Amino acid sequence: MQVWVSEIMLQQTQVATVINYYNKWMQRWSNLQDLAKATLEEVNEMWSGLGYYSRGRRLHEGAQKVLSEFKGDMPKSAEELQKLLPGVGRYTAAAIASIAFGQVTGVVDGNVTRVLCRMRAVGADCTSPSVIESLWILANTLVDLVRPGDFNQAMMELGATVCTPKAPLCAECPVQTYCRAYQRVIKEQEMVSKKLPGITVSKISSTPDIEECGGGGNCPLCLPDKEPWDSDLGVMNYPRKPTKKPPRIERTLTCVVTRKRDNEDAEEYFLVQRPSTGLLAGMWDFPSVLLDAEVKEKKQKQMISDRLTELTRNLVASTDVQYIGEVVHIFSHIHQTYLVYSNLFNDTTGDTVKQEDLEQPSCRWVTEAEFFQSAVPTSMKKVFRLFKHSSVMEKGDKCGTEKLGKEQNGRKHRAPKDLSGRQLSMDSFLRPAPIKPL
Repeated sequence: MQVWVSEIMLQQTQVATVINYYNKWMQRWSNLQDLAKATLEEVNEMWSGLGYYSRGRRLHEGAQKVLSEFKGDMPKSAEELQKLLPGVGRYTAAAIASIAFGQVTGVVDGNVTRVLCRMRAVGADCTSPSVIESLWILANTLVDLVRPGDFNQAMMELGATVCTPKAPLCAECPVQTYCRAYQRVIKEQEMVSKKLPGITVSKISSTPDIEECGGGGNCPLCLPDKEPWDSDLGVMNYPRKPTKKPPRIERTLTCVVTRKRDNEDAEEYFLVQRPSTGLLAGMWDFPSVLLDAEVKEKKQKQMISDRLTELTRNLVASTDVQYIGEVVHIFSHIHQTYLVYSNLFNDTTGDTVKQEDLEQPSCRWVTEAEFFQSAVPTSMKKVFRLFKHSSVMEKGDKCGTEKLGKEQNGRKHRAPKDLSGRQLSMDSFLRPAPIKPL
């Protein structure tokens, strides 16, 4: 259970970020039975802020599946784990199988990929299927037969602490003698120190070392290496950076709807639950509308008011929707811009709308404290902070205006006086003060 939870949490997330989430999770659900009994809402609330929210949902589904289909007996081989458990891919399956159950299998994650690419001087795109498969073969060849779990954790730790993306600690690396990237750096330094006539650094770096290549010069891991060697980067030339696919650009209208609690000054906020599948599945948002094209503010207000009318079953006029500003949030594959509006809930039906009437299965009113305790994505917390800031600024402007108005209405305008109490003319008031001689 512990290995499974930790490996799922560590997918695409750094250890420093995961530690607190992991400890809180294990304190609440220390075994499969407890996790399986939890609701999806509770799981989402516990996962809130960690990102990639489908991971928590898959853990929950996996725990229920292990109990219902396998009688609580966790699959033990990498093949079964990957095939039978939701959200468990090739790496996660191999990590659980080797660390928890001692299966002799290697692992390839981001850290191990970097270590292997530098040790083997892999010049090909490490994200291509053929290179990924070759790296798995290398990992399975290197893994220790007696302590596979410890070996795999050591490889991952090596990449995380020594063979880092930037400023690697090559002088402290225990496997530097096996690292082709490091040997290439040493050879370059030696050749430069000898200052051989007619030989430049670029010529040294581009000369292939055929006898070290197991493919006799035709190795698929080496042939694609057409990128020039940068002497300043050293071993950081590997792994070669793949061409990143640009994120999808999206713009979304979202509205913070507020109302006063009965006989109280505290405000409540209207939330809508997202669908059970897709991005941020099951999380809670402010009412939102995805924009398919650029539209002017007048049309945006109408779209928001229509959405609010639909959700609250209460007529909302576009004039009651006020623009606040924009919030940008970057998901792993989406560059999202939220156009933020606000609305003060006002019952126009003629009858008092009860809270239970509004709380459909996918909608609810929450206090500010309940908002932060709910399964709310980071993007909506940014929207909420913008709303609170705009509210403070608006109140400040009103207070300043009211104070100024009272001062102006409460006393007559008086011309400025000098320190002696004499009345000053406007000319004398604006005239620069005479400079006294030293």
